[in-house]
Amino acid sequence: MTRTIEKLFRAPYAVPNGLQVTDEGLWIVDQITDRVALVEIGEQTQSYGVTKLIRDIPSESSNTSGLGWDGGALWLAANGDAHLWRPARPHDASAHNGDILKVDPQTGATLARHPLPGGGGTHGLEIDRFEPDTIWLTTLKSQTLTKMRISDWSIQHVIPLPYQRAHGVVRVADGVWVVHTADRVIVKLDVNDGRELDRIEVPKPHPEPHCLSNYGDDLLYCDATSGWVVKITV
Repeated sequence: MTRTIEKLFRAPYAVPNGLQVTDEGLWIVDQITDRVALVEIGEQTQSYGVTKLIRDIPSESSNTSGLGWDGGALWLAANGDAHLWRPARPHDASAHNGDILKVDPQTGATLARHPLPGGGGTHGLEIDRFEPDTIWLTTLKSQTLTKMRISDWSIQHVIPLPYQRAHGVVRVADGVWVVHTADRVIVKLDVNDGRELDRIEVPKPHPEPHCLSNYGDDLLYCDATSGWVVKITV
């Protein structure tokens, strides 16, 4: 199947490492400052390669790598501490362990904080549109994708991932897409057994895929190295 890969615009932050399309716009989080921006996205963005900042908020996340939306709140994947980028803060996740934060989209205040099951860091998450009270997390220590029930933060299911360095996650009706950055591939997996159903190769010189979001029937990803936001026509 032929897919079109198209650069849209550069993110408002230097190291975008999480994004999520919502009805209000596109949320993007910066791995360095852990700030989150809401920007406009639409036909003008695609035509002119520019976008408008709607809102910018702080967060108590750290080394953020992953962003989700549940219809009322943002979810951030804190991939350990952030000592490489800035001085430590009291609310940073501990070194080599991840936290999952639920965040107020108006103020950036932390509404809830959960430990990453098994520790070891995370590079992506996704609120499940098809199963209420469910979130998917990349659990890097075990090279797996973990399905959690949000209400009691219990593990519901775990599937293996085919490659290391898993990043962005998007749940679709017939599976779940997972970015594997180092291999430059986005694979659609069966949510029951992790069997590969489809794949999208992202060869050079296209920007490297990191985070991922659905965009109608298509996908958006961003590159934490170059700052590009990119559309894949699925």
